[in-house]
Amino acid sequence: MDWRSHARTTGSALRNWFIAQCQDSLAVGLMWLVGLLIIGIPWAPLWAVLAGLLQFIPNFGVMISVIGPALTGAISSDHMKFFYVLILFAVIMVTDGLFLQPYLMKRTAKVPFWIALTAPIVLGILIPFWGVLLSPPLLAVVFAFKSRAAARPVTKP
Repeated sequence: MDWRSHARTTGSALRNWFIAQCQDSLAVGLMWLVGLLIIGIPWAPLWAVLAGLLQFIPNFGVMISVIGPALTGAISSDHMKFFYVLILFAVIMVTDGLFLQPYLMKRTAKVPFWIALTAPIVLGILIPFWGVLLSPPLLAVVFAFKSRAAARPVTKP
């Protein structure tokens, strides 16, 4: 095994992770758009695009993405829109965190569903900020090397 082979495997795994992340961001942006249009929040397309882009920042991006629509709902004539935005945020967070992200990681990066759910939690406890941030791409690389090792034929001496 040479370093080029390792670099190729790592690059392929990171590309697959990036594709999964782009698909996740698009799906989250679409969920925000539909939800905000139903609620009647002004500038819904802007907030949805920002939410999709901020999805690339683990944990903090989703928190930042709710600020604009929530403030817009709070200053509107119907103050219940603020609470509807918070409910929409909770639904999107649960849907994305428990179903969408693990599914996309399994489909594109071949990371098992249960590991995609538990690894950010475990790494977040072991390495508080960086563990959560690095767990998805790290998992993609680890499972790329695992599948490459499994696909390699066993040679007998």
